[in-house]
Amino acid sequence: MTVISGFIDKNYRHFNAAALREAAAAYRKHIAEGGIMFMTLAGAMSTAELGISLAEMIRKGKVAAISCTGANLEEDLFNAVAHNYYKRIPNYRDLTPQDEKDLADNNMNRVTDTTIPEEEAMRLVGGFVIAEWEKAQKAKTSYFPHEYLYKVILNPEFQKLFQIPKEHSWMLAAAEKNIPIYVPGWEDSTLGNFFVAHRMKTGLEYSVMKPGLAYMEHIAGWYSEHYRKHKIGFFQIGGGIAGDFPICVLPMLNKDLEKDVDTWSYFCQITDAQESYGGYSGALPNEKITWWKLGIETPKFVIHSDASIVAPLIFAYVLGH
Repeated sequence: MTVISGFIDKNYRHFNAAALREAAAAYRKHIAEGGIMFMTLAGAMSTAELGISLAEMIRKGKVAAISCTGANLEEDLFNAVAHNYYKRIPNYRDLTPQDEKDLADNNMNRVTDTTIPEEEAMRLVGGFVIAEWEKAQKAKTSYFPHEYLYKVILNPEFQKLFQIPKEHSWMLAAAEKNIPIYVPGWEDSTLGNFFVAHRMKTGLEYSVMKPGLAYMEHIAGWYSEHYRKHKIGFFQIGGGIAGDFPICVLPMLNKDLEKDVDTWSYFCQITDAQESYGGYSGALPNEKITWWKLGIETPKFVIHSDASIVAPLIFAYVLGH
């Protein structure tokens, strides 16, 4: 028995700890039996450096596709080239409004206990991405948001700027394996803001960016292709649009397109949201049965905890560490 897996099996027996162990064991079983896993990332998991463990999951074939917010997409690149300029603020709860203003004046944007440097991270990455948008406009072509970042992170000139080990970047791992990434609501991101600002300055055309609805069509094609060969699981970190957007492909396929497509074969969500009146992030898995997203027999797990703690433990278990 490996160290982390053995520790979890021995000690995680009740409550959320038991849910973690059972979800991790079911994930490992799902993969061992030939299944594949679709993963979703909400929150600020890239800034939390989830890439340290997620990148290995991708490289080892434990993740087949990803849906994430625009922030998680870009913040992996920000961290990759500006890590040494980030500043951790362990006493962030004690900051006064003036302290926060001082951070703003120094172009340090705070995410809980971490600040992202605007010039070294956002503006640097933005320069590379804007160049790709302009190339696409000249070539009269278009790409998805993640495809532009794949071009950037695979660029040898960009890789020379890395301040972290390359094996800690989940975006690099994903780009090297060319797994599909779906980014609903990409406009709600720093680079989304950059795009609009650059358009207003230069006339950059919207047509260079494939829209979110095209992402849904791509998921439909991806799911329709793979469910015949593999059982497909759904591993959700957080809630919101990163999870709700891709899981909805099932009712679209089965109800709107009138196909007879298998539901997701595994479901797990790590969340701090509680069941509430109408809140998607806190909706229990059984509610998804009524939307044709999950089946009665689908293994279902909810872990009410901090994903920055739970996800690396589950990944270690799945990887057999």
